[in-house]
Amino acid sequence: MGYQLATITLGPLLLWQGRYVRRRTPRLPEASGARSGVTGTGDALRLLILGDSSAAGVGVDSQRDALLGRTVAALRHRYRVEWCLVAETGMTTQKMLTRLGSTPPGQFDVAVTALGVNDVTRRQPLSTWLADQRRLWDQLRTCCGVSLIAVSGLPPMHLFPALPQPLRWYLGMRATQFDRALAAAEARQPACQFVSFRKVHDPSAIAADGFHPGAKAYAEWGNRVASVIAPNY
Repeated sequence: MGYQLATITLGPLLLWQGRYVRRRTPRLPEASGARSGVTGTGDALRLLILGDSSAAGVGVDSQRDALLGRTVAALRHRYRVEWCLVAETGMTTQKMLTRLGSTPPGQFDVAVTALGVNDVTRRQPLSTWLADQRRLWDQLRTCCGVSLIAVSGLPPMHLFPALPQPLRWYLGMRATQFDRALAAAEARQPACQFVSFRKVHDPSAIAADGFHPGAKAYAEWGNRVASVIAPNY
């Protein structure tokens, strides 16, 4: 069953399940800790991480254990990393474009993006979302001066314990479509590197809410991002 047909056929059930999940899923806070600073020794590297609740570290207590902290930890022995985090729960790609346009965070060498899950849950058309992603990449290059963008793929939503069936299947199917389209779009862009996050099958890697990454997943994600940055910068 395709996405459009599933939306029509299962619409009322999916809507009810979505409301049920929002009521019953624990609302975890964003990770605490500094969102800008300087760490490490070596060549200078100005790093910007931006995105939604996953980039904000929901699922762990401290930014040290979140995407920001794990990425910086993997880079600090090679670079003097000047880092900045711009992330917020509920952030979509369109909202991030507006935020960067109104309040540019500064000049950076490398940007890491983590956006798409909220676009999936809000049923954003795929073509619109891809156009927004391309606009975001252009904005990062022109306004923030970045020369490398590490584009994080979408997580395997079909494995999220917080989602009941068939909602889990439905959102997982859509996230897979977004992920594949994002990888294909990135391949046609200069100075972009795709960071896949589809192969996280260990239930212990998921946070207590059954939706966000846990410490183990953030560690793997941060290492993957660092492994993309180091050879290309």
